[in-house]
Amino acid sequence: MILFPAIDIKNGKCVRLTQGDYNKEKIYNDSPVEVAADWEKQQAAYLHIVDLDGAKTGVSINKASIEAISKQASIPIQLGGGIRSMSVIQEYITAGVDRVIIGTAAINDKAFLREAVDAYGSKVAVSIDARNGYVATNGWTSTSTVKAIDLVKELESLGVETIVYTDILKDGMLQGPNFKELQEINEATTMNVIASGGISSPADVEKLKSLDLYCAIIGKALYDGTMNFKDLLDGEENAG
Repeated sequence: MILFPAIDIKNGKCVRLTQGDYNKEKIYNDSPVEVAADWEKQQAAYLHIVDLDGAKTGVSINKASIEAISKQASIPIQLGGGIRSMSVIQEYITAGVDRVIIGTAAINDKAFLREAVDAYGSKVAVSIDARNGYVATNGWTSTSTVKAIDLVKELESLGVETIVYTDILKDGMLQGPNFKELQEINEATTMNVIASGGISSPADVEKLKSLDLYCAIIGKALYDGTMNFKDLLDGEENAG
């Protein structure tokens, strides 16, 4: 299972939100570019970047930082937040982003999602952010009437290969992921499932591995020092 360190960018800074609340942010570094370089030095195999401003408004004010990370990094990058047009996808892929993650637009604009998947295939993933089993949109500020499990089945039928599943109520709380929902999602699809939200201990990582998930994204626990990334990688190597 691949471990992705998360880099959430808001107003040009590396931050973490609690339960997706834009009023509950903690700034960890003024330079996301420096943070990305540090994760690469720590042997991360892949980076997960979220443009929080783009996720909320659909307009990115962090493009320069994201492009700088992409330019300097020698490891793959996946990016989510405000990916709502073919032109934005093209811009980021041209800039070196390896996979873009569509969130809100996957709910609101199926024609766009189909076009993106048809054009870019495995370079397009979909983020399913759920609150009490229902999909949330617009940077987690709205909850739809769409059940997450129903969206999963629809996405697979559209040819999506990878999804990122986040339980918002677990995100940033350091209380562990929603293992039950992750297991249900993973068993309901053949798509690659990336777990996100609430991962707070090596035991959480081990349990996610036992569910045969493709990847896990870790954020707050790494930044707060609850977990050590090198130790987690050493655990992966010993397990392998």
